[in-house]
Amino acid sequence: MTHFAYVLAAYLATAATVAGLVLWVWLDGRARRRELAELEAAGIRRRSAAETK
Repeated sequence: MTHFAYVLAAYLATAATVAGLVLWVWLDGRARRRELAELEAAGIRRRSAAETK
């Protein structure tokens, strides 16, 4: 394997890993927002939410 091929493979592996992590975080964020919306629709509120009186 040439030096160029080794460096290219390392960059591609790193890019794939970073892209996978970004996708994972994005999908997990969507799932958490969906769960929060379901809980709030059920009447469960967050303690950090401002109370309206």
